Amino acid sequence: MFQESSHVVAATSTAPAVLAILNAGATCVGKTVMDEMAYSITGENIHYGTPTNPCAPDRVPGGSSSGSAVAVGAHLLDFSLGTDTGGSVRVPASYCGIFGFRPSHGVISASGVIPMAQSFDTVGWFARDPVLLNKVGRVLLQLSNVDPVKPAQFIIAEDCFQLSTIPSNRLAGILVKSVEKLYGGHLVKHASVGDFIKAKVPSLSSFMSKGNADQEYNIPSLSALSSAMRLLQRYEFKNNHGEWVSTVRPDLGPGRSERIWEAVRTTDENIDLCLSVKTELRSALTALLGDFGVLVIPTVPGPPPKLQTNPTTLETFRARALGLLSIAGVSGFCQVNIPLGMYDDLPVSISLLAKHGSDGFLLNLIETLYVTIEEQKKLNVSRLLSVSLGAFLR
Repeated sequence: MFQESSHVVAATSTAPAVLAILNAGATCVGKTVMDEMAYSITGENIHYGTPTNPCAPDRVPGGSSSGSAVAVGAHLLDFSLGTDTGGSVRVPASYCGIFGFRPSHGVISASGVIPMAQSFDTVGWFARDPVLLNKVGRVLLQLSNVDPVKPAQFIIAEDCFQLSTIPSNRLAGILVKSVEKLYGGHLVKHASVGDFIKAKVPSLSSFMSKGNADQEYNIPSLSALSSAMRLLQRYEFKNNHGEWVSTVRPDLGPGRSERIWEAVRTTDENIDLCLSVKTELRSALTALLGDFGVLVIPTVPGPPPKLQTNPTTLETFRARALGLLSIAGVSGFCQVNIPLGMYDDLPVSISLLAKHGSDGFLLNLIETLYVTIEEQKKLNVSRLLSVSLGAFLR
């Protein structure tokens, strides 16, 4: 399907992203369930049912590309496509314990995709292993096979990990040990990303001065960044779908209905500032990371919430999550979700970000690094078993 003159009409051709993987030998299995109008990160759908999270059936699968992530996580297929505007590939990948890749904004054609908010829309993909993730990415990105480039630095966003309910040693610790083993500890740096963004993105001050209600759950500058992202997203969503929503008045589920109608009522106030924030953030993070630097953050601030979670509790979690997700969303950088196994019987993950256009570098890096990450995961489990057995014997 595609969008034309505010009316959805039957597609007359296959989207370039889909055609590319079909031409490379993939087989199309079918379509999957997603959130209404792609406007959520939980994956719940009151009309068609919520896809069952294969890692934790009593938890949300993540949205909006929930069905695509569940299908891969449940071993129903090898890989799948999804779209990521505010986090709709990264979140379900994290919740379902699989790899998910959000490419640099604009590097993969979104032609044939009904737009949500063009300043953020991307075509992403899911896979269970980094080799296939890389293979699919090279087809979609039209990249030739090149030898991996040694990364220049890994910047651990200490403040971002403090937002997570998962112990830092279970997330960043595994990655740090893997990097030390492969490349040496001198590549690992630590930083407060929130402070850096506050200092280097002056246009963000307008959003911070408004006293965002969710700042108590977040890093102030990331909360402001999320506010700018959501404002521009709402404005573009209104331009794309406002007339249809206002005319048809569709039956929308809880959470989505409120957000969609809020978007329909959005004005163009501060839109220019949002665009300035995007430009300044990309420039600042590019200078921070350089050509082959990597930023390390938690994908989401904790394990997937339970199905039918209290809306107030869910909104707190969502505010933290959007702060983390807005870093790549606003900068347009590429980001990969890396599954790190289970913690308290729930899936956990970590994310790596690289500068805009460094998708091939990041895909190669994950393929190289993940072998060592797997070793560290096993060592971590062995240590936990040793500690538990020792406590039992005492």
